[in-house]
Amino acid sequence: MELKCDFLVIGSGIAGLSFALKAAAHGKVIIVTKSEICESNTNFAQGGIASVTYEPDSFDQHIKDTLVCGAGINDPKVVELVVKNAPSQIKQLVEWGVRFDKEAGGKYELAREGGHTRHRILHHQDNTGYEIEHSIVSQVKKHQNIEILEYHFAVDLLTQHHLGQLVKKSTPNIECYGAYVLNLKKNKVMTILSKVTVVATGGIGNIYHTTTNPNVATGDGIAMVHRAKGVIENMEFIQFHPTSLYNPGERPSFLITEAMRGFGAILKTKDGNTFMEKYHPMGSLAPRDIVARSIDNEMKVRGDDFVYLDARHTDPQKLINHFPNIYQKCLSIGIDITQEMIPVVPAAHYCCGGVKVDYNGKTTINRLYALGETSCTGLHGANRLASNSLSEAIVYADFAAKHAISQLESLTLCENIPAWDYEGTTLPDEMVLITQNYKEMQQIMSNYVGIVRSDMRLERANRRLEIIYKETEEMYSKLTLNKELCELRNMIAVAYLIIKQARQMKESVGLHYTLDYPSQPHPIKEF
Repeated sequence: MELKCDFLVIGSGIAGLSFALKAAAHGKVIIVTKSEICESNTNFAQGGIASVTYEPDSFDQHIKDTLVCGAGINDPKVVELVVKNAPSQIKQLVEWGVRFDKEAGGKYELAREGGHTRHRILHHQDNTGYEIEHSIVSQVKKHQNIEILEYHFAVDLLTQHHLGQLVKKSTPNIECYGAYVLNLKKNKVMTILSKVTVVATGGIGNIYHTTTNPNVATGDGIAMVHRAKGVIENMEFIQFHPTSLYNPGERPSFLITEAMRGFGAILKTKDGNTFMEKYHPMGSLAPRDIVARSIDNEMKVRGDDFVYLDARHTDPQKLINHFPNIYQKCLSIGIDITQEMIPVVPAAHYCCGGVKVDYNGKTTINRLYALGETSCTGLHGANRLASNSLSEAIVYADFAAKHAISQLESLTLCENIPAWDYEGTTLPDEMVLITQNYKEMQQIMSNYVGIVRSDMRLERANRRLEIIYKETEEMYSKLTLNKELCELRNMIAVAYLIIKQARQMKESVGLHYTLDYPSQPHPIKEF
Protein backbone atom coordinates (compact mmCIF):
# COMPACT_ATOMS: atom_id res chain seq x y z
CA MET A 1 0.00 0.00 0.00
CA GLU A 2 1.22 3.48 -0.85
CA LEU A 3 -0.03 6.90 0.30
CA LYS A 4 1.03 10.33 -0.90
CA CYS A 5 0.95 13.75 0.73
CA ASP A 6 2.60 17.13 0.76
CA PHE A 7 3.48 17.03 4.46
CA LEU A 8 4.10 13.89 6.51
CA VAL A 9 4.12 14.57 10.26
CA ILE A 10 5.42 11.76 12.48
CA GLY A 11 4.25 12.39 16.05
CA SER A 12 1.22 14.01 17.65
CA GLY A 13 2.43 16.32 20.42
CA ILE A 14 2.25 20.11 20.46
CA ALA A 15 5.06 20.48 17.89
CA GLY A 16 3.75 18.08 15.25
CA LEU A 17 0.11 19.08 15.60
CA SER A 18 0.72 22.83 15.48
CA PHE A 19 2.94 22.35 12.40
CA ALA A 20 0.18 20.27 10.80
CA LEU A 21 -2.47 22.92 11.41
CA LYS A 22 -0.36 25.63 9.81
CA ALA A 23 0.80 23.49 6.87
CA ALA A 24 -2.69 22.18 6.10
CA ALA A 25 -3.71 25.50 4.59
CA HIS A 26 -1.15 24.85 1.84
CA GLY A 27 -1.33 21.12 1.15
CA LYS A 28 -2.34 17.61 2.17
CA VAL A 29 -1.09 16.56 5.62
CA ILE A 30 -0.82 13.03 7.01
CA ILE A 31 -0.18 12.62 10.74
CA VAL A 32 1.27 9.28 11.83
CA THR A 33 1.09 8.34 15.50
CA LYS A 34 1.80 4.93 17.00
CA SER A 35 -0.93 5.15 19.63
CA GLU A 36 -4.01 7.34 19.99
CA ILE A 37 -3.45 10.89 18.82
CA CYS A 38 -3.53 12.36 22.35
CA GLU A 39 -0.90 9.97 23.72
CA SER A 40 2.19 12.19 23.82
CA ASN A 41 4.68 13.83 26.17
CA THR A 42 2.74 17.08 25.74
CA ASN A 43 -0.33 15.44 27.23
CA PHE A 44 1.62 14.67 30.42
CA ALA A 45 3.14 18.13 30.93
CA GLN A 46 1.90 19.50 34.22
CA GLY A 47 3.69 22.76 34.95
CA GLY A 48 3.03 25.05 32.03
CA ILE A 49 4.59 27.13 29.29
CA ALA A 50 7.17 29.87 29.88
CA SER A 51 6.69 33.32 28.37
CA VAL A 52 7.27 36.95 29.28
CA THR A 53 3.79 38.35 29.91
CA TYR A 54 3.82 41.26 32.37
CA GLU A 55 6.32 43.64 33.91
CA PRO A 56 8.63 43.55 35.84
CA ASP A 57 9.54 40.49 33.74
CA SER A 58 11.44 41.16 30.53
CA PHE A 59 12.84 39.35 27.50
CA ASP A 60 16.36 40.05 28.73
CA GLN A 61 15.62 38.42 32.08
CA HIS A 62 14.06 35.31 30.49
CA ILE A 63 17.04 35.07 28.14
CA LYS A 64 19.48 35.36 31.05
CA ASP A 65 17.65 32.72 33.11
CA THR A 66 17.74 30.32 30.14
CA LEU A 67 21.46 30.85 29.54
CA VAL A 68 22.35 30.47 33.22
CA CYS A 69 20.32 27.26 33.51
CA GLY A 70 21.85 25.90 30.29
CA ALA A 71 25.36 26.36 31.70
CA GLY A 72 26.19 28.90 29.02
CA ILE A 73 26.45 26.45 26.13
CA ASN A 74 23.07 27.38 24.64
CA ASP A 75 22.90 29.09 21.25
CA PRO A 76 22.21 32.73 22.27
CA LYS A 77 20.46 33.51 18.99
CA VAL A 78 18.06 30.59 19.46
CA VAL A 79 17.36 31.63 23.05
CA GLU A 80 16.48 35.13 21.90
CA LEU A 81 14.33 33.84 19.03
CA VAL A 82 12.29 31.53 21.25
CA VAL A 83 11.86 33.99 24.11
CA LYS A 84 10.77 36.86 21.86
CA ASN A 85 8.44 34.75 19.69
CA ALA A 86 6.79 32.81 22.52
CA PRO A 87 4.12 35.46 23.35
CA SER A 88 2.70 35.54 19.81
CA GLN A 89 2.57 31.74 19.61
CA ILE A 90 0.85 31.52 22.99
CA LYS A 91 -1.72 33.94 21.59
CA GLN A 92 -2.19 31.41 18.77
CA LEU A 93 -2.79 28.65 21.31
CA VAL A 94 -5.46 30.75 22.99
CA GLU A 95 -7.12 31.27 19.58
CA TRP A 96 -7.14 27.48 19.17
CA GLY A 97 -9.06 27.20 22.44
CA VAL A 98 -6.38 26.69 25.10
CA ARG A 99 -7.49 28.06 28.49
CA PHE A 100 -4.80 29.37 30.81
CA ASP A 101 -5.68 30.14 34.43
CA LYS A 102 -6.52 33.76 35.24
CA GLU A 103 -6.78 35.83 38.39
CA ALA A 104 -10.05 37.39 39.50
CA GLY A 105 -9.18 40.62 37.67
CA GLY A 106 -8.66 38.87 34.35
CA LYS A 107 -4.86 38.83 34.22
CA TYR A 108 -3.09 35.52 33.63
CA GLU A 109 -2.05 33.80 36.84
CA LEU A 110 1.66 33.20 36.43
CA ALA A 111 3.59 30.51 38.31
CA ARG A 112 7.31 30.30 39.04
CA GLU A 113 9.49 27.23 38.68
CA GLY A 114 13.11 26.27 39.34
CA GLY A 115 15.73 28.47 37.68
CA HIS A 116 13.25 31.27 36.90
CA THR A 117 13.81 34.61 38.62
CA ARG A 118 10.29 35.80 37.76
CA HIS A 119 6.75 34.43 37.73
CA ARG A 120 6.30 33.69 34.01
CA ILE A 121 4.69 30.23 33.70
CA LEU A 122 1.25 30.23 32.10
CA HIS A 123 -0.68 27.16 33.18
CA HIS A 124 -4.01 25.40 33.42
CA GLN A 125 -4.16 24.06 36.97
CA ASP A 126 -1.64 21.19 37.11
CA ASN A 127 -2.52 19.64 33.74
CA THR A 128 -1.45 22.30 31.24
CA GLY A 129 -0.22 19.76 28.69
CA TYR A 130 -3.56 17.97 28.67
CA GLU A 131 -5.36 21.26 28.06
CA ILE A 132 -3.03 22.19 25.19
CA GLU A 133 -3.02 18.74 23.58
CA HIS A 134 -6.78 18.29 23.57
CA SER A 135 -7.43 21.82 22.33
CA ILE A 136 -5.10 21.41 19.34
CA VAL A 137 -6.36 17.89 18.59
CA SER A 138 -9.88 19.30 18.41
CA GLN A 139 -8.72 21.75 15.74
CA VAL A 140 -6.76 19.10 13.84
CA LYS A 141 -9.71 16.69 13.67
CA LYS A 142 -11.89 19.39 12.12
CA HIS A 143 -9.44 20.22 9.32
CA GLN A 144 -10.37 18.66 5.99
CA ASN A 145 -6.77 18.69 4.73
CA ILE A 146 -5.42 16.57 7.59
CA GLU A 147 -5.56 12.76 7.68
CA ILE A 148 -4.76 11.08 11.00
CA LEU A 149 -3.31 7.56 11.08
CA GLU A 150 -3.50 6.28 14.65
CA TYR A 151 -1.76 3.03 15.62
CA HIS A 152 0.73 3.46 12.80
CA PHE A 153 4.44 3.15 13.59
CA ALA A 154 7.06 4.93 11.47
CA VAL A 155 9.75 2.29 10.99
CA ASP A 156 12.33 4.15 8.89
CA LEU A 157 12.75 7.30 6.84
CA LEU A 158 13.03 6.96 3.07
CA THR A 159 16.24 8.32 1.53
CA GLN A 160 18.50 7.67 -1.49
CA HIS A 161 19.52 4.45 0.27
CA HIS A 162 16.12 2.99 -0.60
CA LEU A 163 16.71 3.86 -4.27
CA GLY A 164 19.78 1.64 -4.23
CA GLN A 165 22.15 4.58 -3.90
CA LEU A 166 25.01 4.49 -1.41
CA VAL A 167 24.56 7.16 1.25
CA LYS A 168 27.68 7.97 3.24
CA LYS A 169 27.67 9.89 6.49
CA SER A 170 29.65 12.68 4.83
CA THR A 171 27.18 12.99 1.94
CA PRO A 172 25.95 16.60 2.01
CA ASN A 173 22.79 16.06 -0.06
CA ILE A 174 20.86 13.27 1.64
CA GLU A 175 17.14 13.73 0.98
CA CYS A 176 14.07 12.38 2.75
CA TYR A 177 11.12 11.19 0.62
CA GLY A 178 8.75 10.00 3.36
CA ALA A 179 8.71 6.89 5.54
CA TYR A 180 7.94 3.19 5.79
CA VAL A 181 5.04 2.94 8.25
CA LEU A 182 3.79 -0.18 10.04
CA ASN A 183 0.02 -0.49 10.45
CA LEU A 184 -0.06 -1.96 13.95
CA LYS A 185 -3.57 -3.39 13.62
CA LYS A 186 -2.97 -5.13 10.28
CA ASN A 187 0.74 -5.80 10.84
CA LYS A 188 1.54 -4.53 7.34
CA VAL A 189 4.11 -1.96 6.24
CA MET A 190 2.97 0.80 3.91
CA THR A 191 4.96 3.42 2.05
CA ILE A 192 4.06 7.07 2.63
CA LEU A 193 5.62 9.43 0.11
CA SER A 194 5.84 13.11 0.97
CA LYS A 195 7.40 16.33 -0.26
CA VAL A 196 8.19 17.38 3.30
CA THR A 197 8.64 15.13 6.34
CA VAL A 198 8.52 16.27 9.97
CA VAL A 199 9.82 14.12 12.82
CA ALA A 200 8.22 15.14 16.13
CA THR A 201 8.07 11.88 18.04
CA GLY A 202 8.85 13.25 21.51
CA GLY A 203 11.25 11.99 24.13
CA ILE A 204 13.40 9.03 25.13
CA GLY A 205 12.45 8.47 28.77
CA ASN A 206 11.73 4.74 28.51
CA ILE A 207 15.37 3.84 28.01
CA TYR A 208 15.48 4.32 31.79
CA HIS A 209 13.63 2.20 34.33
CA THR A 210 12.15 5.20 36.17
CA THR A 211 10.65 7.90 33.99
CA THR A 212 7.80 10.39 33.95
CA ASN A 213 7.38 9.89 30.20
CA PRO A 214 4.49 7.89 28.73
CA ASN A 215 5.21 4.45 27.29
CA VAL A 216 5.33 5.87 23.75
CA ALA A 217 8.51 7.89 24.51
CA THR A 218 11.08 5.53 23.01
CA GLY A 219 13.25 7.88 20.95
CA ASP A 220 11.88 6.70 17.61
CA GLY A 221 12.50 9.94 15.71
CA ILE A 222 16.09 10.36 16.89
CA ALA A 223 16.87 6.74 16.03
CA MET A 224 15.32 7.01 12.55
CA VAL A 225 17.27 10.17 11.71
CA HIS A 226 20.46 8.57 13.05
CA ARG A 227 19.98 5.56 10.76
CA ALA A 228 19.34 7.96 7.86
CA LYS A 229 22.73 9.54 8.66
CA GLY A 230 21.42 12.82 10.03
CA VAL A 231 23.43 14.66 12.69
CA ILE A 232 22.52 14.03 16.35
CA GLU A 233 24.05 16.15 19.12
CA ASN A 234 24.03 16.90 22.88
CA MET A 235 22.58 13.50 23.79
CA GLU A 236 24.62 13.36 26.99
CA PHE A 237 22.32 15.97 28.53
CA ILE A 238 19.43 13.92 29.93
CA GLN A 239 17.30 15.81 32.42
CA PHE A 240 16.02 13.93 35.44
CA HIS A 241 13.00 15.58 37.01
CA PRO A 242 13.79 15.92 40.72
CA THR A 243 10.33 15.08 41.98
CA SER A 244 8.35 12.13 40.73
CA LEU A 245 5.98 10.41 43.13
CA TYR A 246 7.64 7.50 44.93
CA ASN A 247 5.15 4.72 44.34
CA PRO A 248 6.99 1.44 43.64
CA GLY A 249 5.50 -0.61 40.82
CA GLU A 250 3.84 2.29 39.01
CA ARG A 251 5.13 3.12 35.54
CA PRO A 252 5.42 5.76 34.23
CA SER A 253 6.14 7.59 37.44
CA PHE A 254 3.60 10.24 38.35
CA LEU A 255 5.11 13.71 38.06
CA ILE A 256 4.98 16.14 40.97
CA THR A 257 5.31 19.41 39.08
CA GLU A 258 8.07 21.87 39.86
CA ALA A 259 5.35 24.50 40.16
CA MET A 260 4.55 23.00 43.56
CA ARG A 261 7.98 24.14 44.77
CA GLY A 262 7.28 27.49 43.15
CA PHE A 263 4.09 27.55 45.20
CA GLY A 264 6.16 27.12 48.38
CA ALA A 265 6.70 23.39 48.93
CA ILE A 266 10.11 22.50 50.42
CA LEU A 267 12.32 19.44 50.00
CA LYS A 268 13.19 17.55 53.17
CA THR A 269 14.94 14.33 54.17
CA LYS A 270 12.95 11.48 55.70
CA ASP A 271 13.65 12.85 59.18
CA GLY A 272 12.02 16.16 58.23
CA ASN A 273 15.14 18.31 57.80
CA THR A 274 15.68 20.67 54.86
CA PHE A 275 18.84 20.12 52.81
CA MET A 276 18.82 22.12 49.58
CA GLU A 277 20.47 25.16 51.25
CA LYS A 278 23.68 23.10 51.39
CA TYR A 279 23.75 22.83 47.60
CA HIS A 280 22.42 26.10 46.12
CA PRO A 281 21.37 29.58 47.30
CA MET A 282 17.96 29.18 45.58
CA GLY A 283 17.24 26.17 47.80
CA SER A 284 14.34 24.03 46.60
CA LEU A 285 13.95 26.31 43.56
CA ALA A 286 17.46 25.70 42.20
CA PRO A 287 17.80 24.51 38.58
CA ARG A 288 16.68 20.94 37.99
CA ASP A 289 20.11 19.40 37.44
CA ILE A 290 21.31 20.66 40.81
CA VAL A 291 18.13 19.61 42.64
CA ALA A 292 18.19 16.13 41.08
CA ARG A 293 21.88 15.57 41.97
CA SER A 294 21.30 16.91 45.48
CA ILE A 295 18.40 14.51 46.08
CA ASP A 296 20.41 11.66 44.57
CA ASN A 297 23.32 12.44 46.89
CA GLU A 298 21.14 12.69 50.00
CA MET A 299 19.49 9.36 49.20
CA LYS A 300 22.86 7.63 48.68
CA VAL A 301 24.52 9.14 51.75
CA ARG A 302 21.56 8.35 54.00
CA GLY A 303 20.60 5.05 52.36
CA ASP A 304 17.03 6.26 51.78
CA ASP A 305 14.73 5.31 48.92
CA PHE A 306 13.19 8.79 48.64
CA VAL A 307 13.04 12.29 50.08
CA TYR A 308 9.97 14.32 50.99
CA LEU A 309 8.29 17.34 49.44
CA ASP A 310 6.52 19.29 52.19
CA ALA A 311 3.59 21.58 51.33
CA ARG A 312 1.83 21.34 54.69
CA HIS A 313 2.64 24.94 55.61
CA THR A 314 0.86 26.37 52.53
CA ASP A 315 -2.80 27.38 52.37
CA PRO A 316 -4.68 24.03 52.12
CA GLN A 317 -7.51 25.22 49.89
CA LYS A 318 -5.20 27.12 47.53
CA LEU A 319 -2.95 24.05 47.37
CA ILE A 320 -5.88 21.86 46.32
CA ASN A 321 -7.15 24.46 43.83
CA HIS A 322 -3.75 24.85 42.20
CA PHE A 323 -2.88 21.16 42.10
CA PRO A 324 -6.15 19.19 42.00
CA ASN A 325 -4.75 16.25 40.04
CA ILE A 326 -1.74 15.85 42.30
CA TYR A 327 -4.03 16.10 45.32
CA GLN A 328 -6.32 13.36 44.00
CA LYS A 329 -3.45 11.13 42.87
CA CYS A 330 -1.74 11.28 46.25
CA LEU A 331 -5.07 10.77 48.01
CA SER A 332 -5.58 7.61 45.94
CA ILE A 333 -2.50 6.05 47.57
CA GLY A 334 -3.35 7.31 51.05
CA ILE A 335 -1.49 10.63 51.18
CA ASP A 336 -3.30 13.89 52.01
CA ILE A 337 -0.82 16.53 50.79
CA THR A 338 -2.40 19.21 53.00
CA GLN A 339 -1.44 17.19 56.09
CA GLU A 340 1.32 14.81 54.98
CA MET A 341 4.61 15.12 53.12
CA ILE A 342 4.92 13.64 49.60
CA PRO A 343 7.62 10.97 48.99
CA VAL A 344 9.54 11.85 45.79
CA VAL A 345 12.47 10.56 43.73
CA PRO A 346 14.21 11.80 40.55
CA ALA A 347 13.07 10.26 37.26
CA ALA A 348 14.21 10.51 33.62
CA HIS A 349 12.20 13.36 32.20
CA TYR A 350 13.60 15.22 29.18
CA CYS A 351 16.29 14.93 26.51
CA CYS A 352 18.04 18.25 25.87
CA GLY A 353 19.84 16.86 22.83
CA GLY A 354 18.46 15.31 19.68
CA VAL A 355 18.39 15.85 15.94
CA LYS A 356 20.47 18.89 15.04
CA VAL A 357 18.36 21.55 13.32
CA ASP A 358 18.92 25.06 11.97
CA TYR A 359 16.94 28.19 12.75
CA ASN A 360 14.06 26.89 10.60
CA GLY A 361 13.86 23.50 12.30
CA LYS A 362 15.48 21.87 9.24
CA THR A 363 17.75 18.90 9.83
CA THR A 364 21.00 18.11 8.01
CA ILE A 365 18.87 15.95 5.67
CA ASN A 366 17.05 17.86 2.92
CA ARG A 367 13.24 17.95 3.06
CA LEU A 368 13.32 16.73 6.67
CA TYR A 369 12.46 18.80 9.75
CA ALA A 370 12.64 17.85 13.44
CA LEU A 371 10.58 19.53 16.15
CA GLY A 372 9.97 19.40 19.89
CA GLU A 373 11.95 17.09 22.12
CA THR A 374 13.16 15.11 19.10
CA SER A 375 15.18 18.11 17.97
CA CYS A 376 18.22 19.93 19.30
CA THR A 377 17.78 23.62 18.51
CA GLY A 378 20.40 24.95 20.91
CA LEU A 379 17.82 26.51 23.23
CA HIS A 380 18.44 24.32 26.26
CA GLY A 381 22.21 24.00 26.26
CA ALA A 382 23.31 21.63 29.01
CA ASN A 383 20.08 21.87 31.00
CA ARG A 384 16.50 22.84 30.12
CA LEU A 385 14.96 25.70 32.03
CA ALA A 386 11.59 24.55 33.36
CA SER A 387 8.62 25.03 31.00
CA ASN A 388 10.77 26.27 28.11
CA SER A 389 10.12 23.11 26.09
CA LEU A 390 6.51 23.85 25.14
CA SER A 391 7.56 27.37 24.14
CA GLU A 392 10.32 25.96 21.95
CA ALA A 393 7.92 23.46 20.36
CA ILE A 394 5.33 25.99 19.22
CA VAL A 395 7.88 28.61 18.12
CA TYR A 396 9.92 26.16 16.03
CA ALA A 397 6.79 24.55 14.60
CA ASP A 398 5.90 28.01 13.31
CA PHE A 399 9.41 28.57 11.89
CA ALA A 400 9.41 25.13 10.22
CA ALA A 401 5.92 25.53 8.77
CA LYS A 402 6.78 28.87 7.19
CA HIS A 403 10.03 27.52 5.72
CA ALA A 404 8.50 24.26 4.46
CA ILE A 405 5.57 26.10 2.85
CA SER A 406 8.01 28.41 1.07
CA GLN A 407 9.83 25.38 -0.39
CA LEU A 408 6.79 23.34 -1.36
CA GLU A 409 6.40 24.44 -4.98
CA SER A 410 9.99 23.43 -5.78
CA LEU A 411 9.55 19.89 -4.43
CA THR A 412 8.16 16.78 -6.11
CA LEU A 413 7.29 13.32 -4.83
CA CYS A 414 9.83 10.54 -5.36
CA GLU A 415 8.04 7.77 -7.27
CA ASN A 416 10.71 5.05 -7.31
CA ILE A 417 10.73 3.82 -3.70
CA PRO A 418 10.37 0.02 -3.52
CA ALA A 419 7.73 -1.59 -1.31
CA TRP A 420 8.77 -3.07 2.04
CA ASP A 421 10.67 -6.35 1.67
CA TYR A 422 9.19 -9.13 3.84
CA GLU A 423 11.47 -11.85 2.48
CA GLY A 424 13.21 -13.99 5.10
CA THR A 425 11.06 -12.92 8.04
CA THR A 426 9.03 -15.19 10.29
CA LEU A 427 6.27 -14.67 12.82
CA PRO A 428 7.65 -13.32 16.14
CA ASP A 429 7.73 -16.23 18.57
CA GLU A 430 10.56 -14.86 20.71
CA MET A 431 8.79 -12.10 22.64
CA VAL A 432 10.55 -13.24 25.81
CA LEU A 433 13.90 -12.25 24.27
CA ILE A 434 12.58 -8.83 23.23
CA THR A 435 11.16 -8.25 26.72
CA GLN A 436 14.34 -9.32 28.49
CA ASN A 437 16.56 -7.20 26.24
CA TYR A 438 14.25 -4.26 26.97
CA LYS A 439 14.66 -4.74 30.73
CA GLU A 440 18.42 -5.23 30.48
CA MET A 441 18.78 -2.06 28.41
CA GLN A 442 16.87 -0.08 31.05
CA GLN A 443 19.02 -1.53 33.84
CA ILE A 444 22.22 -0.65 32.00
CA MET A 445 21.16 2.94 31.43
CA SER A 446 19.74 3.44 34.92
CA ASN A 447 22.76 1.93 36.70
CA TYR A 448 25.59 3.42 34.65
CA VAL A 449 24.33 6.38 32.61
CA GLY A 450 22.09 8.16 35.11
CA ILE A 451 22.38 11.32 37.18
CA VAL A 452 26.04 10.67 38.14
CA ARG A 453 28.47 9.01 35.70
CA SER A 454 32.12 8.01 35.39
CA ASP A 455 34.43 6.77 32.64
CA MET A 456 34.30 3.26 34.08
CA ARG A 457 30.50 3.23 34.27
CA LEU A 458 30.14 4.49 30.70
CA GLU A 459 32.64 1.93 29.42
CA ARG A 460 30.77 -0.87 31.15
CA ALA A 461 27.45 0.38 29.78
CA ASN A 462 28.90 0.43 26.28
CA ARG A 463 30.14 -3.18 26.54
CA ARG A 464 26.87 -4.47 27.95
CA LEU A 465 24.78 -2.61 25.38
CA GLU A 466 26.86 -3.99 22.51
CA ILE A 467 25.68 -7.52 23.33
CA ILE A 468 22.02 -6.50 23.37
CA TYR A 469 22.47 -4.50 20.16
CA LYS A 470 23.80 -7.51 18.24
CA GLU A 471 21.03 -9.79 19.52
CA THR A 472 18.31 -7.27 18.66
CA GLU A 473 19.64 -6.60 15.14
CA GLU A 474 19.67 -10.34 14.50
CA MET A 475 16.04 -10.59 15.63
CA TYR A 476 15.12 -7.59 13.47
CA SER A 477 16.52 -9.31 10.39
CA LYS A 478 14.64 -12.56 11.03
CA LEU A 479 11.33 -11.76 12.68
CA THR A 480 8.19 -10.14 11.33
CA LEU A 481 8.07 -6.55 12.55
CA ASN A 482 6.10 -5.64 15.63
CA LYS A 483 5.92 -2.51 17.77
CA GLU A 484 7.98 -3.91 20.65
CA LEU A 485 10.86 -4.99 18.44
CA CYS A 486 10.95 -1.66 16.58
CA GLU A 487 10.88 0.31 19.84
CA LEU A 488 13.65 -1.80 21.36
CA ARG A 489 15.82 -1.25 18.29
CA ASN A 490 15.24 2.50 18.50
CA MET A 491 15.94 2.70 22.23
CA ILE A 492 19.20 0.81 21.86
CA ALA A 493 20.28 3.28 19.14
CA VAL A 494 19.43 6.23 21.38
CA ALA A 495 21.15 4.66 24.40
CA TYR A 496 24.27 4.16 22.27
CA LEU A 497 24.23 7.84 21.24
CA ILE A 498 23.91 8.97 24.86
CA ILE A 499 26.82 6.79 25.96
CA LYS A 500 28.98 7.76 22.98
CA GLN A 501 28.49 11.49 23.42
CA ALA A 502 28.83 11.27 27.21
CA ARG A 503 32.21 9.55 26.77
CA GLN A 504 33.33 12.37 24.48
CA MET A 505 32.46 15.03 27.10
CA LYS A 506 35.58 15.40 29.26
CA GLU A 507 34.07 17.72 31.85
CA SER A 508 31.07 17.99 34.14
CA VAL A 509 28.61 20.51 32.75
CA GLY A 510 24.88 20.89 33.27
CA LEU A 511 23.09 17.55 33.24
CA HIS A 512 26.27 15.60 32.45
CA TYR A 513 28.01 15.05 35.77
CA THR A 514 31.01 12.74 35.87
CA LEU A 515 33.16 11.74 38.83
CA ASP A 516 36.30 11.73 36.66
CA TYR A 517 36.30 15.43 35.76
CA PRO A 518 35.87 18.31 38.20
CA SER A 519 32.95 20.63 37.61
CA GLN A 520 34.02 23.84 35.91
CA PRO A 521 31.61 26.76 35.57
CA HIS A 522 30.95 27.60 31.92
CA PRO A 523 31.08 31.24 30.83
CA ILE A 524 27.68 32.61 29.82
CA LYS A 525 27.72 33.79 26.21
CA GLU A 526 26.58 37.31 25.52
CA PHE A 527 23.34 37.78 23.64
